[in-house]
Amino acid sequence: MKIIAPIKRLIDYNVKVRVKADGSGVDLANVKMSMNPFDEIAVEEAIRLKEAGKADEVVVVSIGVKQAKETLRTALAMGADRAILVLAADDVHQDIEPLAVAKILKAVIDAEAPGLVIAGKQAIDNDMNATGQMLAALLGWGQATYASELAIEGEHAVVTREVDGGLQTIKVKLPAIVTADLRLNEPRYASLPNIMKAKKKPLDEKTAADFDVDVTPRLTVVKTAEPAARSAGEMVGSVDELVSKLKEKGIV
Repeated sequence: MKIIAPIKRLIDYNVKVRVKADGSGVDLANVKMSMNPFDEIAVEEAIRLKEAGKADEVVVVSIGVKQAKETLRTALAMGADRAILVLAADDVHQDIEPLAVAKILKAVIDAEAPGLVIAGKQAIDNDMNATGQMLAALLGWGQATYASELAIEGEHAVVTREVDGGLQTIKVKLPAIVTADLRLNEPRYASLPNIMKAKKKPLDEKTAADFDVDVTPRLTVVKTAEPAARSAGEMVGSVDELVSKLKEKGIV
C-alpha cells in the first residue's frame, strides 16, 4: 500500500508572528519557516505504518512556492521515500486556498493511486481545517478526522478520534482520508545521516497548470491586525463581590 502525506510550509510555531506596519499581512522577512506541526505528525504516522509493514511507500506532497523544497527534504529525512512539489505561487505571501489545494491533491492522488492519505487536521497559520474534508468529498472516499490513534486492519482503517464528548472509534474502508490530531504520535528528529540521504531521494516538480487547477484567490484580506491587548485583572475580596462585579458587567 502507498501512503500520501500532504505537508505545508509555514512560519515555525516557535516564532512570534509580526504584522506588517501597513496592516497588509504578516511579515515573513528573515522568519524561520517549517513544516506545519500537524502535517509532521501525519508524516510520522505514515512512516510508522511503513516500518510496521502496513505500507510499501510514503510519498509527501507540498503545494505552494519553490522554497517548500526544504520542507519536503525534511520529510524525506524523517523517512519518506519520495516527494512531489506542486508550484502554485511565486509570492511567499500568497496562501493557496483549501479548495484549490484539495483539487490539486485529488489530481496527484488519481495519478499515484494510494491506499491511504494522512494529512494534518489543520494548518496553524489559517486554522481553516478544511482541506482533508474537501479532498474526501472530491474523491468520494471515507474520512476520519481528528485521529488520535490509527490502525490498519485488512481493508479498513480503525481510527480513534477526538470529539467534544471524549473519544470515538470508527472503521473506514480503504482507500480513505485520515487527518491527524496532536496526540496521534510524537514526530522523530531527522538524524544527520538521514538528512544527507534525503538529498538523493526523488523530488518531482509539477505546476498547478499541469493539473488544470486555477489557484487564483477567491478571498481578499482587507486588513491584518495584532490581537487587542488584554486589560488588567481586577481583585475582589469575596465571592459576593465577585458575583456583584460579574452582574455589573452583564456576564451573569
